[in-house]
Amino acid sequence: MKEKVLGRIIKLVVCVVILGIAVAVGFISGSFDIQNINIKIDLAAILKVLIMAAAIISIEALLSIVLSLPKPKNHRVRSVLSITSSLLKYVAFIVILCWGLAILGVNVSTIVASVGILALIVGFSAESLIADVVTGAFMIFENQYNVGDIVEVDGFRGTVTSIGIRTTCITDPGDNVKIVNNSAMKNILNRSDKLSRSISEIAVPYATDFEKLENEIPALMDRIYETRQDIFKSAPKYLGVQELAESSVILKFVVNVDEKDIYAGARLLNRDLLLGFRSLGVECPFPQVDVHQDK
Repeated sequence: MKEKVLGRIIKLVVCVVILGIAVAVGFISGSFDIQNINIKIDLAAILKVLIMAAAIISIEALLSIVLSLPKPKNHRVRSVLSITSSLLKYVAFIVILCWGLAILGVNVSTIVASVGILALIVGFSAESLIADVVTGAFMIFENQYNVGDIVEVDGFRGTVTSIGIRTTCITDPGDNVKIVNNSAMKNILNRSDKLSRSISEIAVPYATDFEKLENEIPALMDRIYETRQDIFKSAPKYLGVQELAESSVILKFVVNVDEKDIYAGARLLNRDLLLGFRSLGVECPFPQVDVHQDK
């Protein structure tokens, strides 16, 4: 995030420098003098286009910096800021193109009216681009997902870091970034809507007194919750015997957590159950080999 802000600041500084140089050259060379109706008119027009482009890009960069400064906790607000920042770039390009042509003496309205067939052909060739833009707009309006939500798309699970006019960026826990066209964001599993469950399965010996152990488990769950309230949203629950394995009985436990803590929650629950069972005098079994030797 800091690198993006730094890049925008650099772009703003460069545009301001270009703007200043272009204005200085224009006045020094007399290109802005209306009385000089000669070959300098071309230089004046070019300088005006440069000044206009630098000014618009500077404004776009400044607005992007301003939009990146707030750090709202609300995912909806973050999504609106992200897509607005993306929209600014497209608006800036269109304004520069149309205004630049007008400065150079080109009748933009005539061009637009005369290239209807060409625009239709380009429209068909840019079908995927239009689909991305339209789909992105509908996703924002329908609130399907927002910046900061944890989603799963085609088996890739990560956090939505930005939503643009055309693409959505998803970052997984390993900081791998997947860029997906908005039109390809189908069958999305939004895992941020509700609490998730961390699951733990722990083995105990067959010789365990299960009636005594199950009577002691509720108190153990409460003790674990008291020390993990920053991660666990409620006390862990004992679901019962999951499996009768070859050398142990598998017990299953679950706990409610935020989606971002689903793996950390499972690790903490495994640890606390292991230590808790040891405090109750129940050791987790491990594979052993019995060797019988004849005399």
